[in-house]
Amino acid sequence: MKSLKSHISLITALFAVLLTVQLFLSLDRLIGAYEKELGENYTIVVVSDANLSEAQFKQIVPQIESVQILSPAKVLQSLQQRIHGGKINLMELKLPRFYRLRLQRFTSPEAIRAIGKKLQHDPRITRVETFARQHDTVFRLLQLFKGVVTVLAAVLFAVTSLLILKEMRLWQFQHRERMNIMALFGAPVWLRSAVLFRLAIVDAFIASFLAAATFTALEHYGWIDRVLALIQVQTQLLQPLRDFPLLLGIAVSLSILLAGLIVAGHKEEV
Repeated sequence: MKSLKSHISLITALFAVLLTVQLFLSLDRLIGAYEKELGENYTIVVVSDANLSEAQFKQIVPQIESVQILSPAKVLQSLQQRIHGGKINLMELKLPRFYRLRLQRFTSPEAIRAIGKKLQHDPRITRVETFARQHDTVFRLLQLFKGVVTVLAAVLFAVTSLLILKEMRLWQFQHRERMNIMALFGAPVWLRSAVLFRLAIVDAFIASFLAAATFTALEHYGWIDRVLALIQVQTQLLQPLRDFPLLLGIAVSLSILLAGLIVAGHKEEV
């Protein structure tokens, strides 16, 4: 019964550690996907009397991903009720060209201001609208969310680390008597500690499977899909081929470290 409780305690502690790691990985992917979505939706509007190509814009600002020419048709439609058709055509010839610029990624407000200055310094460009106020607000909220996630992950990792340390002390106490008896019968160190390492590795596999299964269930049958739909982001929070080996490696490493410290502590008593 004590052995079963010991296994359950270690599996629970490892499960908490792995769930914390998986949560941090998933939130990091979610932030990355949302940041990419913001970068694709954020645009800079440029007004120019000259016919500028995408290559010419990239010579001014290398961070530009694409350039789209905006038609002045909407402007002319708004004037259609006041101006006769012949004058509309004349104004269409005189209207400047509007360009919508997309950047390679969602960058900082300082970089946006630097890009705006580069564009404004070009003599062929008459006006630049970077929507700096809206961009600054969204960027600061994103950075705040990143900071909160980092602090939360650090706190959770500290708490779960304390659980591991507590379990390590319990294992030292529970296995001390068995290892002393085996030492009296002349069992070598590797034989005395083999069972301990085997049990620790088995518990690591169980905790890894439980963590992966729990997060998979939450992603597909819980509220995570509703959160992704709410913020209009499509991303795979759990990537089994990458995440499970990582979780398994962390669990096995912690388990081996736990068993090794138990064996090392017993050697000091002999």
